[in-house]
Amino acid sequence: VQLQASGGGLVQPGGSLGLSCAASRSVFTVYGGAWYRQAPGKERKLVARITGAGGTNYADSVKGRFTISRDNAKNTLYLQMNSLEPEDTAVYHCFVVDVWGQGTLVTVSS
Repeated sequence: VQLQASGGGLVQPGGSLGLSCAASRSVFTVYGGAWYRQAPGKERKLVARITGAGGTNYADSVKGRFTISRDNAKNTLYLQMNSLEPEDTAVYHCFVVDVWGQGTLVTVSS
């Protein structure tokens, strides 16, 4: 499977941004999917995960602000990010099974 992430960009603190991750075939309903992020000089960390059955879990730092979802018909994974903070600045990667998307940069700055 191949993953194509998109939707990153520059946003002011308090703003919102949505990320998408399109898969080349249907995988999310079976394996689920996840979003990770890697800030400059730091290790890659889990942001949010959705299971094949649709259950979700989030890093404590994004609970209540971020929402992971998927569109089964479009083989696409989403991450809606609200109330963004400068600490959310990172390269965001989608992940399924053992495959990583190429990453999309999110910068939160005034």
